[in-house]
Amino acid sequence: MAVIKNRPVEDPGDREIASTRVFDAPRELVFEAFGDPGQLVRWWGPTGFTNTFHEFDLRPGGAWRFTMHGPGGTDYQNVTEFTEVVRPEQIVFLHLEPMHRFQMTMTFAGQNGKTTLTWRMRFETVAEVARLGDIIAAANEQNFDRLAAHLANTA
Repeated sequence: MAVIKNRPVEDPGDREIASTRVFDAPRELVFEAFGDPGQLVRWWGPTGFTNTFHEFDLRPGGAWRFTMHGPGGTDYQNVTEFTEVVRPEQIVFLHLEPMHRFQMTMTFAGQNGKTTLTWRMRFETVAEVARLGDIIAAANEQNFDRLAAHLANTA
């Protein structure tokens, strides 16, 4: 932790949750699994969740508004704004509402027909990462499992 003017400053890395998985699919295919809302709606979210997309505009300044339906019947409204889209390399969005705010950076690195997908979620505080870190890390792994199954069915 750095100290500026006798005040501790959080290390940005302390506010981040990172998840990575190698997929047995070309980068363009993995990118489109997210970039095409018709595909994304089928696999997005942890195990047992479904989605209703209200808006999906994959461009800087574009909105992604959707409802995640939990397996227990709870609905989770989500409001997201895309800030960067570089096909097929990177997507950055701000998750704005309602439960927690974070910036997600998704990088798609292709090599030898496989894709390394990395999600970096930067939260506003270290306390939020401490509170949510284990839950989100597990949910991201479930999300990656669902993406892998989706890719296997589309290849």
